[in-house]
Amino acid sequence: MATPKEAVGETALIGETGGSVRKHRAILDAAIQVFLKSSYLGANMDEIAALSEVSKQTVYKHFSSKEALFVEIVTSMTDAASAMIHNEIPEIIGDKDIAGFLQMYAYRQLTVVLTPRLMQLRRLVIGEVARFPELARVLYERGPQRATAALAKTFERLAARGLLVLDDPLLAASQFNWLVMSEPLNKAMLLGDEAIPKPTALRRHATEGVRVFLAAYGKK
Repeated sequence: MATPKEAVGETALIGETGGSVRKHRAILDAAIQVFLKSSYLGANMDEIAALSEVSKQTVYKHFSSKEALFVEIVTSMTDAASAMIHNEIPEIIGDKDIAGFLQMYAYRQLTVVLTPRLMQLRRLVIGEVARFPELARVLYERGPQRATAALAKTFERLAARGLLVLDDPLLAASQFNWLVMSEPLNKAMLLGDEAIPKPTALRRHATEGVRVFLAAYGKK
């Protein structure tokens, strides 16, 4: 069985034409629907080909195996979510309200992660951990671990400016992450998509998580 890194390497686009790129995207979009609906075992390459309006042979030209397709689904969805959270985060100018900045970040993280598709992906990967143990590592490294590392760099900059008081930015980022994510994420994972909190509840949760965080790490 190929490792996730090897399998991703096998999914390189065939050629560089616009048509090839569009077909690749169509196959991936169709595969996401089929895998999330039917799980890994239930996913059928014929159905993916039909849904993406290409031949089964074309699917295998773009993705060498069902496993390779599954790997790219996990990596592409996780990378897209990470980019939405961490790209274009505004910097605090001067002594601008740090509580407001952290609340914005926390709410952004909650609303990006707590979507039906990402929750279904997490459940799918957990369900397949015995078959694909490395995929869980990919999901962790490109999801929570990347988020914590990026936030730690932000906290380090804020501490250097005297806006936070901390010795270990990575530990502070981990604690912030779980103050914000733990309860809503556990609800959504265990109770299903209907348990994803509404925006008003997520804003309140973000605000309270930031309040507790700043009680420990805020400027005194």
